[in-house]
Amino acid sequence: MRLFRPCFFAGWLYPEAILRIRTEEKFLYLTFDDGPHPESTPQLLDILSGKNIMALFFCDGRAAERYPELVDLIRSRGHLIGNHGYLHLDGWKTSPEIYEADVSKAESFVSSRLFRPPYGRMKRRQYKKLKDKFKIVLWDIMPYDFDQKFGGERTLSVLMNKIRPGSIIVLHDNPSSTALKILPGFIDFAADNGYKFELPAL
Repeated sequence: MRLFRPCFFAGWLYPEAILRIRTEEKFLYLTFDDGPHPESTPQLLDILSGKNIMALFFCDGRAAERYPELVDLIRSRGHLIGNHGYLHLDGWKTSPEIYEADVSKAESFVSSRLFRPPYGRMKRRQYKKLKDKFKIVLWDIMPYDFDQKFGGERTLSVLMNKIRPGSIIVLHDNPSSTALKILPGFIDFAADNGYKFELPAL
């Protein structure tokens, strides 16, 4: 069974992390993980520019090191950058020392006080250490755009049915994601239903 929202205990494990923005207004918050990538990032930026929408990009440290010009391009378009670790480590399978060093290494290339743990998983010790330095941002909706078998139509359906005021949506900035395919249609659907896309004030 797929979980489109975080597990019920995420708020208990990480009480100061942001899973959703508290608001009664119909605001949505787009975020993208795992980039930048020379194939997908410019296309995503063009879609967002065409719709006059700002987003938050949680960059993989290896990709940010390899493509610093894309990190600069994201910032130059007015979007925010976040830290997504260097090696995309699973915190539950990694020692606190190695995990914290990995996040610090990524920081050299993304320079951001925002952090999203890969897979949304950290040990309590990792969380307690990192929350003092970073604002930890999780998500409200994960529509499985990274899974080719899930398919773009199902991803779009999840978004259409699950959004609510304050939703933080996580999509993926890489060519294998279906985000490029479904994003324009989703943005139009959201707008037609009274939603606006904002940058989170974090």
